[in-house]
Amino acid sequence: MKDNVKPTTSSGSSHSVRHFADRNGQYYEKQFTKIQSHTGMSPTFNVPAALFGPLWAASRHLWGLFWLSSIACLLAFVQIGKGLWGELGADQLSRAAGLTAKSQEMAVKAQAALEAGAANAPSLQRAADNLQRAAERITEAANATAAGANNLMLWGLVALLAVMVIQGLIANPIYEKKYCRWRVNKREKSGFSWQSLFYGVIALALVYPVTLYRYTVEKPVEWLLQFPSNQGIYTAASNWTDSSFDYLALHGGSFFDGIASVISLLLDTLEIILVDTPWPVIMILTLVMAWRLAGPRVAIFTAAALAYLAFLGFWEKSMSTIALLGTAATICVLIGVPLGVWCAKNRYVNAITEPVLDFMQTMPAFVYLIPIIAFFGTGKPPGILATIIFGLPPVVRLTALGIKQVPPTIVEAALAFGCTRRKLLLDVEIPLALPNIMTGVNQTILMCLSMVVIASLIGAEGLGSDVLMALQYAAKGQGLLAGIAILLCAMVIDRIVQGRFKSVA
Repeated sequence: MKDNVKPTTSSGSSHSVRHFADRNGQYYEKQFTKIQSHTGMSPTFNVPAALFGPLWAASRHLWGLFWLSSIACLLAFVQIGKGLWGELGADQLSRAAGLTAKSQEMAVKAQAALEAGAANAPSLQRAADNLQRAAERITEAANATAAGANNLMLWGLVALLAVMVIQGLIANPIYEKKYCRWRVNKREKSGFSWQSLFYGVIALALVYPVTLYRYTVEKPVEWLLQFPSNQGIYTAASNWTDSSFDYLALHGGSFFDGIASVISLLLDTLEIILVDTPWPVIMILTLVMAWRLAGPRVAIFTAAALAYLAFLGFWEKSMSTIALLGTAATICVLIGVPLGVWCAKNRYVNAITEPVLDFMQTMPAFVYLIPIIAFFGTGKPPGILATIIFGLPPVVRLTALGIKQVPPTIVEAALAFGCTRRKLLLDVEIPLALPNIMTGVNQTILMCLSMVVIASLIGAEGLGSDVLMALQYAAKGQGLLAGIAILLCAMVIDRIVQGRFKSVA
């Protein structure tokens, strides 16, 4: 017995197919029956779809097929249009004409120099001959290009024929899948629509003529090649942005200084611990922590990584980089976890936060360095702020995701047993969401560490400064060794954090 989940037209659903297709219902009933009774590629061919592919697809509400078919047909029409109307080789002929004119000018100078008995007459004549030969070669190439117009048109016709055949072959199977979706969901659009056909005609009328004109005319109108932008609007927007930054920097100096002071306090504390403490103490503590939290394998790898940093002279810069990372990651976690919980609990906050996080993740790092420099200057605190902007979104998003994925039945059971909202969050939701939260923390740490090179551009120092100097002076060895040091720092932190999470889980 065959297990077929598709609705078949042979079991009393012929009326359903006719109702779905509207026009030519009997034809589609036969085609759907043929498709559903065969495995693999269906041997059906839709002639209207082959001849009028985009328009047929629009009339049947198949907009994905409409756009694919429109683009494929347009590419074929462009080749045909170039073969029929395109001025192939016209730019080469223009260059050849310019070289010919230059050759003639040089020949006149050579003749004048020869009559005057000047010593440079032979060299001028040779230059004129060379220019003339170059013009002749370009002219031959232009003629060969123009002679290829028929071939170009032929290939365009072959491509158009291939597109039409493919359209005819795939139309019925695609329409049958739409019918299956319609059987499950009656809100799926069905039937023949004159309105959709009209929209398809309008779309083709807007796209095809302009595109064909652009690719078949040698020198189309200027506004079609370049959008008629307004330099005055750009200048006004730029000046307004500059004045806004200046105003905020002038009147909000104390606020920005306060933020920088808080960051500097946390950074200085970590640098005292990591940089000023004797290296044997830090190394031993790191190895013990790796052993206790992640096991002996991670401890051995950590020992090898620390040895690399120490013997190659990266110890102090590595500890400074980790201090920068620790400051940025700590602030990201302190802000991101509560904000993620709030986003999960309040849909209005989530609606406001989502576009902000999208902006923070998609805006190039070099762009948001501009306002940071304008408001905070250069140095380590501005570098940490840039790192925070880059590293905050993962912990917020994954914390919110983890809280949202807590099963509602567990929440209802906890509330039914008298659990308060505070205890529900702390004792039920956060423990269940801990895998997502820890993944977000881990991603934030690694993304913050990846910012050390960019942060070094504004004076954050650390290992990023070595990479930056290597880029400036093309010091390949120095840059590679510093990059490996950053990689080892990231891997050690990642292994220890993952080991701690596994031990908690």
